[in-house]
Amino acid sequence: MKYTDQTKNRLKRAEGQVRGVLRMMEEQKDCKDVVTQLSAIRSAVDRTIAQIVATNLEHCITEAQEEGGDTSKVVEEAISLLIKSR
Repeated sequence: MKYTDQTKNRLKRAEGQVRGVLRMMEEQKDCKDVVTQLSAIRSAVDRTIAQIVATNLEHCITEAQEEGGDTSKVVEEAISLLIKSR
């Protein structure tokens, strides 16, 4: 699967957020602020996972249809990936 620059940039932003949280921890910032930022990171990563799975699902469904295969198995695998990521 080819990953888009948009997807890579999402993770680079999350990486920057993680560095920011570490800096906040070193500066003894309030735990509410740290947890808020950690929640934002988790949300960003979750959205990235969903985007990757959706793109892959679209590709796999198209491929299965072209080959005359059953798309329900592809959908089940995508759902399993999303569940596993939580």
